[in-house]
Amino acid sequence: MSQTSASTRNPGNSNDNLASLHNAISDELTLFKSFYKEALKTDVFLLNQILVYLSRMKGKEIRPTLVFLAAKTSGNVTERTFVAATMIELLHTATLIHDDVVDEADRRRGLFSINKIWKNKAGVLLGDFLLSKGLLIALDKNEFEMLKIVSNAVRRMSEGELRQMKASSLQNITRDKYFRIISEKTASLFSACCETGAVSAGAQAENVVKMREIGELMGIAFQIQDDLLDYGSVDIGKPTGNDIQERKITLPLIDALDTTDNQTKQRIKRLFSNKKKTSRDTQKIIRFVHESGGYQRAKETMNQFAEKAIHMVLDFPESSARQSLINTIQFVTNRSK
Repeated sequence: MSQTSASTRNPGNSNDNLASLHNAISDELTLFKSFYKEALKTDVFLLNQILVYLSRMKGKEIRPTLVFLAAKTSGNVTERTFVAATMIELLHTATLIHDDVVDEADRRRGLFSINKIWKNKAGVLLGDFLLSKGLLIALDKNEFEMLKIVSNAVRRMSEGELRQMKASSLQNITRDKYFRIISEKTASLFSACCETGAVSAGAQAENVVKMREIGELMGIAFQIQDDLLDYGSVDIGKPTGNDIQERKITLPLIDALDTTDNQTKQRIKRLFSNKKKTSRDTQKIIRFVHESGGYQRAKETMNQFAEKAIHMVLDFPESSARQSLINTIQFVTNRSK
């Protein structure tokens, strides 16, 4: 276990890691692409145009990968697994499109966002279409248990986003509030990936619960890494500073403020709350987070969640899928974007 834990802390080549994640389920992912494309069929011309463009915005496919790996680690991939992966991917894509509308984002994965090209109304309607497709495929296949899991994830994601909006506006996010928010808005979907995967494989109830917890732990680690990327590092390169500009208080800053004197804390808080921060202001905050040890403490916390998830994965029988699941956990904590 010590070797596995160490690799959680040592980033490798992210592209190589990503390519290796799919080895155990490459055939399943190939079939999934056809299954997913079939689920999106429509006779609305404009919708088809947008969907063709959307297909060019290929992501890392971490979430459907998780569904298949959870199924294969706890049993066997079945037709139900393809339904689960499709439901998850539809939900995830819908939330990204809706996020772009809310954030007035211009780009997504290197391309112009849907709302930038077809305006906000089309973005909202496309997101709604994808959500409805996810519900319908579950109903058509009588997958009521998986529908309940995914619907619960949608509820938690929405609550987490609203909770973060409120806490950010009041500038009063504590460590406990932070973990509740990221558990809801990010980890809930990772949890649903692993849980539906296990359910689709007909896993015993005990293993379904275990997979759900693995997904939750992995999702929390994923979000902490996202928040770390905003502050940059020697390994990562130039920080983005997006969360700082948007006044989103995340774990690196929380941990930094918790260990500093009151005078410094008030100075940084005033700087952070300024709506019109300069690039120099942002760099001051980033430097403070690193010099106070906030970045390093947050990174250690992330590794603890990842290592706990890996420990739980090791309870399952040894297989190539189990190893790929471990590799995926390591990838999300080592990625550079």
